[in-house]
Amino acid sequence: MRKPRLSWILVAFLLAGLLAAPVSALAEKPVKMGFVYIMSGPFSTYGQFAKQGAQLAIDEINAQGGILGRQVEAYFEDSTGKADVAVRAIRKLVYQNGVDVLIGLDSSGVAKTVVPTIPEMKTPLIITHAATPDVTGSLCNKYTFRISVNINQNIKAAALLAAESQAQTWSTIGPDYAFGHQSWEYFKKYLKEKKPDAVFLPDDKVAFAPIKTTDFSAYITKLMESKPDGVLVSLWGGNLIDFVRQADAMGFFQSGTQVLMTLGAATEVLYALGDKMPEGIWVGTRYWFLGNDTPQNVAFRKAYQKRFGQFPSYNAQGAYAAVLTYKAAAEKAKSTDKEAIAAALAGLTVTLPVGTITLRPEDHQALTDAFWGRTAADSAYPIRILKPFKVFPAQDVTPPADTTGCNLR
Repeated sequence: MRKPRLSWILVAFLLAGLLAAPVSALAEKPVKMGFVYIMSGPFSTYGQFAKQGAQLAIDEINAQGGILGRQVEAYFEDSTGKADVAVRAIRKLVYQNGVDVLIGLDSSGVAKTVVPTIPEMKTPLIITHAATPDVTGSLCNKYTFRISVNINQNIKAAALLAAESQAQTWSTIGPDYAFGHQSWEYFKKYLKEKKPDAVFLPDDKVAFAPIKTTDFSAYITKLMESKPDGVLVSLWGGNLIDFVRQADAMGFFQSGTQVLMTLGAATEVLYALGDKMPEGIWVGTRYWFLGNDTPQNVAFRKAYQKRFGQFPSYNAQGAYAAVLTYKAAAEKAKSTDKEAIAAALAGLTVTLPVGTITLRPEDHQALTDAFWGRTAADSAYPIRILKPFKVFPAQDVTPPADTTGCNLR
């Protein structure tokens, strides 16, 4: 009689072990995050800041027990700012590294090529920088999300500032690809709505420079000779740094022209320029480290500065925020299954250092505020700060979902 009892006990023990094994294995399996940013070349500081922000978030989450009890691992790839390289990097992350989520993308041109490939890989992509409206518009899909402001939102804020100025005739200088051209088109559209008598210089008078440009003197001369009242500058990264230095030396900022730099408040740019960044220039940003004093932002700002010795840029906050956004989606879904994550991200509201955002379910664009300010010197900071600083509420700068060309509902 004892042998059958022992046999049943042994069988029960083995069954319990088998049932527990998958749960235990899942708990031990890390959550894998794949990041794709520009990590080399004249725009590499953006990728470096993003990597630091991601590492900070992951280390904090792992110290607190991970995501759903699992530790997080990061894999970083360099897009080099080229679409074909970015696509190969993303395929490597998905098919070789087996990542659970993709995060990043700096260039609008790169994003427009990458995003159509994402449904094939069935892996959620959280965009933190690239601003073309197309990726949450005509190219939208169920797996692609953006937590940062897009061109529409940032340029609508620029147009509101321009409408308040005395400038009547406007020109632009920007990169000669989607970001520059779309920035100018939306600026004309939104400023015309607010100020119908505004005048915009024709195409042969405005300036669009190839992204490899380092000498902007010819473009600066072209702008100055056309004598506009205002200039929208959509250059960014190394291009913007070179432009500001050369324009300052040529007297551009002393001409009385109203200047709006759409991404001039990126701390990557402000650190590189130091006191060479002119004062009194309106500059935009996706996040400003002094933008709010919420406990979350203060903690992020202090932790980042302590670890890396600099104030966080919007790209650092973007990568940091994307990790937190994924964690919130996993907790909402109670799973890291890719389909469950995609469903959880749609409509998700999450509080980040930048503020509280909602990923609109209709197009997966974040409802997030836009930020602009005037450059000012302050002895307490090694870079120009923004004083005054203006917040444009999301509802004032975000186009209605039914006008974006996307309806995922």
